Amino acid sequence: MHLQRINALAFLLPVTMAMASCGTQPAPSLSPSPIVLEEFIATQPPTPQSHASTLVESRDGTLLAAWFGGAHEGAADVGIWLARRGAEGWLPPRRVADGMQNNGGPQPAWNPVLFQPMQGPLQLYYKAGPNPRQWWGMLTVSSDDGVHWSTPRRLPDGILGPVKNKPLQLPSGRILAPGSSEDEAGGWRAHIETSDDNGLHWQRSAALNNPAHIGAIQPSLLRHHDGCLQALGRSKQNRVFSVFSGDDGASWGAMTLLDIENPNSGTDAVMLRDGRALLVYNPAPAGKDWWEGRGVLAVALSDDGVRWRRTLTLEDSPKDEFSYPAVIQTRDGLVHITYTWKRRRIKHVVLDPRLLSSAELGTDVRSGVSDGPACRVGSAR
Repeated sequence: MHLQRINALAFLLPVTMAMASCGTQPAPSLSPSPIVLEEFIATQPPTPQSHASTLVESRDGTLLAAWFGGAHEGAADVGIWLARRGAEGWLPPRRVADGMQNNGGPQPAWNPVLFQPMQGPLQLYYKAGPNPRQWWGMLTVSSDDGVHWSTPRRLPDGILGPVKNKPLQLPSGRILAPGSSEDEAGGWRAHIETSDDNGLHWQRSAALNNPAHIGAIQPSLLRHHDGCLQALGRSKQNRVFSVFSGDDGASWGAMTLLDIENPNSGTDAVMLRDGRALLVYNPAPAGKDWWEGRGVLAVALSDDGVRWRRTLTLEDSPKDEFSYPAVIQTRDGLVHITYTWKRRRIKHVVLDPRLLSSAELGTDVRSGVSDGPACRVGSAR
């Protein structure tokens, strides 16, 4: 696979500038690719397996990524690895957290989530514990944009922190962390954890779903330009779930399933500054094995969170795994995506969202529609 490498300055330049510098114009029938950059974060992966990445732009503009890595998912040696991107590319990753307990007993670490609040230090949430049914939330912070990290502390009982995807901070300063839980009986429940003091104290909402009807975990949060909030993510029903709030998350409508196929695999989404919502997901049916359907990774766009169009295919190799994406939009307007690449590495892709247009892609378009209006106020059933 050919991977482009460009320096950080190129992030600030439109892709079309490269064409103009050649003194020629592209053929009228060809559209410029929205992909600005493809690269692996670690040239030499520090562990046999890497999974569940997260991305953030720090206050000084540094791009950071973290993921969990070790012998395999759930192994006692799995820790949280972090890399910072310098002017010439990604610096070597280093292990910044693990599941080691005060009594010396090792536990695997899981699902890091980086978050830069409006005020205060950079935050890194993660989980520790034997499995997703018994894990607990952990938090470490950095006051120097990810160079040094505090001693991790355990979150209060019942508070897991953002379970896979980044929190959303409202204009009021309130932080909403998208959470979920799994029980021993197989019940999956999505919920929201809320903090009004930058993560010192948290309140956990009731479940957003009835697991007997829809099993939902790992939500992403979007704030539409009309103020409507949307949570969407992975379900046991092999479609992306969706639920809306019209009162900043105080109450939520009934959860529905979008007509977006997904093989019970992690997704992520971001609200672009131009008003469109962007979703990264696996657009394939589930197979008999858990990894089947994760061989295609795609990007979809929506103007309302209800009707979605697939716009770009990032990976297409059905026998492989490309999964658990994370996506952000940085201050320069570009979209950054990281994801698990064959369980061995973390891949980083940069898109110019101005060049993403589903209307130009013909057959590479899929619509997803759910019933009812976009923003509904009321308690989840």
